[in-house]
Amino acid sequence: MGSIVPNRVRSTNRPDTLSSFTEPTDRPTGGGPAVPRRTRSTPVSVPSPVREGRPKTATLAVTATATAVALMNYTAPMPTLPAVAAAFGTPPSAQAWLLNGTPLGLAAFLLVAGGLADAYGRRRVFLLGTLALGLTTALGALAGSTSVFTAARIAQGAASAAVLAGSLGLLAHAYPTGRDRIRATGLWGASVSGGIALGPLLAGALSPVDWRLAYGVLGAGALATAAAGARWLPGAGAGARWLPGAGAGPAAITRTSGAGAPHPAPCLAPPPAPRPDVVGALTLGLALAALLTALTLGRDGWLRTPVGALLLASAALTALFAAVEARSGNPMIDLALLRRPAFLASTLGALFTGLAVIGLFSVVPTLLQVGAGMSPLGTAWLFLLWSGTAFVAALQARRLAARLSAARQLALGFALSAAGVLTFLGALEGHAGAWRLFPGLLVAGAGSGLLNAALPRLAVDSVPPERAAMGSGANNTARYIGSSAGVSLTLALATAGPDAALVASAALAVTGAVLALVLARR
Repeated sequence: MGSIVPNRVRSTNRPDTLSSFTEPTDRPTGGGPAVPRRTRSTPVSVPSPVREGRPKTATLAVTATATAVALMNYTAPMPTLPAVAAAFGTPPSAQAWLLNGTPLGLAAFLLVAGGLADAYGRRRVFLLGTLALGLTTALGALAGSTSVFTAARIAQGAASAAVLAGSLGLLAHAYPTGRDRIRATGLWGASVSGGIALGPLLAGALSPVDWRLAYGVLGAGALATAAAGARWLPGAGAGARWLPGAGAGPAAITRTSGAGAPHPAPCLAPPPAPRPDVVGALTLGLALAALLTALTLGRDGWLRTPVGALLLASAALTALFAAVEARSGNPMIDLALLRRPAFLASTLGALFTGLAVIGLFSVVPTLLQVGAGMSPLGTAWLFLLWSGTAFVAALQARRLAARLSAARQLALGFALSAAGVLTFLGALEGHAGAWRLFPGLLVAGAGSGLLNAALPRLAVDSVPPERAAMGSGANNTARYIGSSAGVSLTLALATAGPDAALVASAALAVTGAVLALVLARR
């Protein structure tokens, strides 16, 4: 393969970094020996495509592994919610927060993480997020109360935000176009399904000893993945990069031509680092917190004054968030992207995936333990049947890419999820038997796999390349806003019986399918 940077001396350490330059000389008038002119030898990072082979494979392996660990951490509390609530003495009205801490952190910080990844480098943000995930997950195992555990889970969500926003951005750079990108995003979607599947199984298997052990194991896994990423991920070209110079304004770094004659190579100095949109993140987080609190309190009566006041507050804060983003010089999300039908389909598809699918299946293990008397490990195996099917379906979804657009794949996924959920009617309480759930778990799992494969594909393809991390951040933010609201809504509706929650989930899935089809025609 030819030189990436023509007419320059290439570093022997890294193929995409210039750190060796010929030192120019000044010859005094009247003769005499040449006197070296002192110049800075500054490493210059040059954006370059990720090469074939090991770097691309390493990028896919590390990002998929970190994503799986983040999703395992996300789903780990699902089969152990009764045990955790009993350990902390958490009342029923507050149990939703034991599940919603991580999605709240994800929803509030994903867009910030996406913008930071675009500005400072996806590799850096991804690795810092993976490291923080390991530390906060391990610390969460030491929590002694509902509030401390919830705070730790919110921190884990914020760290996971950096992992997820950086991972799709890294994949978009490593696999720019074509069938390779479809394959890579399909495998990434499969890692989402795999992480969702394995988290409850790990927690359920370790719960007879101590429910805290699962968090220790996941913390260690995240730290190991961060170490592997620091070693194997390509060091440049994985995010926004500026050629550094000395001081403000354009800088000149001397380099040699092919003939050896020195001449200046002007490089733009980096602009001031963009400030994170803290106001936007706080506004979005408060809006979501008000919504989740309203849905949690709704289980005791939807027409009560506090519920209505919180819903109004959530709506007002959401409008304020939109106003902040419209005026911000460095917004979490460029609202103009919402005028793109493909981006709107991606965002709404992710929102309804959270509401209709993730929200329900986050609570199904608890409903089975309370209503059917199943053990945590038993519910985890049933959860594995659903999420394992989703994993296989996501892997095979790439075969549909040539025949089915991503938006139509979303619609099919929602339709299968609704059909599977409706088969659960009457089976989540009493002694109907686990076999009664098998067909619906398989059908709903296939639908979830199609959703998980289509969403990252739409997220990356629906935005300009330089906005890839923002696009993936917006997609995942919508997913976790939906899942947080879905968990709270499911637990609230389940007070009237599990079937009420099932019907609501199916109705939301059908709505998602209709919206995907409508947007596909625009």
